[in-house]
Parts: sequence; structure tokens; C-alpha cells
Amino acid sequence: MIDDFKIDKSLQEKAPEDGDRLRSLSEVHSSISVPEGAGFWKKMAAFAGPGLMVAVGYIDPGNWATDIEGGSRFGYTLLSVILISNLFAMLLQHLSLKLGIASGRDLAQACRDYYSRPVSFVLWVLSEIAIAATDLAEVIGSAIALNLLFGLPLPVGVLFTAFDVLLVLYFQQKGFRIIESIVAGLMGIILLSFLYEMIVSQPSLAGIMGGLLPKKEIVTDPGMLYIAIGILGATVMPHNLYLHSSIVQTRNFRKDDEGKRTAIKFATIDSTVSLALAFFINGSILILAATAFHANGHFEIADITDAYHLLDPVLGVSLAGIFFALALLASGQSSTLTGTLAGQIVMEGFLNIRLKPWVRRLLTRGIAIIPALIVSSLYGERGTAELLVLSQVILSLQLSFAVVPLVFFTSNSQIMGRFANSRALTAISWVIALIIIGLNGYLLFNTFTA
Repeated sequence: MIDDFKIDKSLQEKAPEDGDRLRSLSEVHSSISVPEGAGFWKKMAAFAGPGLMVAVGYIDPGNWATDIEGGSRFGYTLLSVILISNLFAMLLQHLSLKLGIASGRDLAQACRDYYSRPVSFVLWVLSEIAIAATDLAEVIGSAIALNLLFGLPLPVGVLFTAFDVLLVLYFQQKGFRIIESIVAGLMGIILLSFLYEMIVSQPSLAGIMGGLLPKKEIVTDPGMLYIAIGILGATVMPHNLYLHSSIVQTRNFRKDDEGKRTAIKFATIDSTVSLALAFFINGSILILAATAFHANGHFEIADITDAYHLLDPVLGVSLAGIFFALALLASGQSSTLTGTLAGQIVMEGFLNIRLKPWVRRLLTRGIAIIPALIVSSLYGERGTAELLVLSQVILSLQLSFAVVPLVFFTSNSQIMGRFANSRALTAISWVIALIIIGLNGYLLFNTFTA
């Protein structure tokens, strides 16, 4: 499989010069200035933002479904999977931002530049499937939250999420910083909501510490492995690798080696801190399910709606369910914003087409709205939890097709120059890629031989 993704040397020689290629997110490319000669914190403030936009993809409603089911069925055991997945994510997002900064190309553009047309086309199709699976989870999650908070029917809630297209169009005209600020505000709502949930649920500290240590049952128990791979797919998101390699290019840093080195340094700090916050939130969801449900004999809670209705009576407080639903709504809306941008990046990068922003956004949003509307109309509240978990397993299966090219590109000195991965980093990256491929192969084998 890996051999199929080796770079076509003849195409590599024909890689487009700077003046001949479409810039990633051209309308906001290099639109945010970075102060020269400023101190650490001023530069950090200039580079802060893309990390949070990536992090919200790691706490989208698909994560909620897998984390709730994992916590209710297996207690704190799968907390170690969230930790390991988050460490994988930190490294892979570092590679992604480094590709964008060092080469000036996002991951989709690099695939188009350096792979043959058939391979590039297959990767484009797979990335669109991954984005559709991501958007489906986000749209359904937002619709569920609107139903829980305001009683809106699910199909109406799905249609309501279409307005994020208009929001992106409106605010992006006022600057990319506005979109980053909106996402940061929604992230703050989620963070505060789960701080409250942790305080009122009073989880077992010993249980949490034990859950952070991996156990062999995670691999040997088929049910646990299925949820674990779903958590991996929900945590390390394929579309985030495309997204991050593009949005780091919104910063107007110097394009010499020193400028790129500084940009990689600050972008990595931004990414790592943001993903640490995402780990806290993801871990909190599983801990909440383990404390409120598993510890009280509710082992089959996989539905977000059931979790919402059970939280207040089980925990004995009146606001736990409301904060839970409010965080879910903020999660869905923030991740649909970034998912829409990822759809634009993938479409532009692989197809090298120029479309008006509103056309691009309607196309990418329509890919999610239409199937979500059909599913919500046919299944209603029941069955959406299984669909959310399944969407995360699909994402995990697609993940290899984004990770393998990313490792190839960032390890190639002809593409990355002096910023190519060291031998140690290359080895670690390939180990992670092989773990992902191996787990997915194991899942497929068990699925079709069961």
C-alpha cells in the first residue's frame, strides 16, 4: 500500500513555480501580519488561532458519541486511547503545519503536485468521503443539541446548520481573525461547560489515573477495539491535516529560512496547547460517562439524547444536562465552520479550480446537509448514535490515506528543504502510520470474518 503513494519523480520535477500556482485559501493568504522584532508573547499572539480551529475538529459531536459509549460500557479503560490518539494528533498536526509553512503548499495541493493524476484523484475522493462523514456527525450533533435545548425537530435543526455557510462568508470578508475569534469563543463555552461537569460529577481520581495506562483488553476485546478505533478516528481527523497545512499560511511571516523556522516554532506551540485543551474536553466526556453511567449500572448509554436526560437525575443537579447540550451545540457549530473551510481547501487543492466563495461553500455544505436531512427524517432520534460512531470508524479508515502522503512529503528534502523530518522524527511518524494502518486492517478483518 505504501509503495502506491511514492512520489512520481517526473511530476516532482514539474512541480509548479510560485508564480504559476494557486495559493491556498487565496482570499485570506498572508492576511495576518506578524510583527518583526517583537517579543515572545506578541509573536505568540500573532500565530495563535489556527491551533484552536484545528482543535475543535477533535471535539466534534462524533467524538461525543464514541466517548460516551466508551465510558458507559467500559468505564475509564479507554481513557488511555484518547491520550495516545491525542499524542498522535500533536505529532501529525506538527507535520501538517510544517508542510504548509516550509513548502507553501497545503496537503491537497502537494498531493496534486507530486502524485500521478489517478493517485491524486483517488485521494481526492477519499478526502471528500472523510469530510462528508465529519460533516454528517457535526450537523447531526448540532441538530440534536437544538432539539434538546429548544425542542426543534431534527430535520429543522439540520437545515438551521446551513446558516454557518453565510456566517463564514460574512465574517471572512471582515478578516480571518474574526472567524478564529468566533471559534475560540465557542471553544471557551465547551471548556467552561465541562469544567462544571467535572466539578459536579466528582469522578474517581484513582480511576482516571488507572484509565490513562493502556490495557491489553483494548486490543483483545472486539467490542472495546471497535470503540477504540472509533475514538482514534474521531480524535485524529483526516480533514484537519488538510486544514492545518492551509490556515497556517494566513500568517504573513518572512519566507526565508529564519522566518519559516520562527513560524514553525510558534505554530507548533499554538497547535500543541490547543490540542491539550481538546484532550481535556474529550477525556472529560468519557470520564463523565464513566462516572455518571458506568458506575451506576447504565452500561449501554451510547445515545447523546439518553445521556442528556440521565445526567440530571443521576448526578442529582439541575444544570448538568443544560451545560451538556450547550457544549454540544457549541461543538457542532464550531466544527462545522472549520469543516466547511476544509472542504474548500480539499476542493481547491486537488482540483486546482477557482470558484466564487459562496459556490464553494454551498457545494461543501450541501454534501453534509442532504444526507443528514435524509437520515434525521428517516431515523429521528433513535439510531443516530450508531450512525455517529460509524462515521468515526469511517474517518479512521480514511486516515491512512492522509497520513501516508503527509509523512512522505515532510520527509522529502526536495520538498521541505532543510525543514525535512529528521531520521528520528521520520521513524516515529512511520510507526504511527503503521499503527493506524494495522488497527484499521484488524478492524476490517474482524468485520468481514465475524
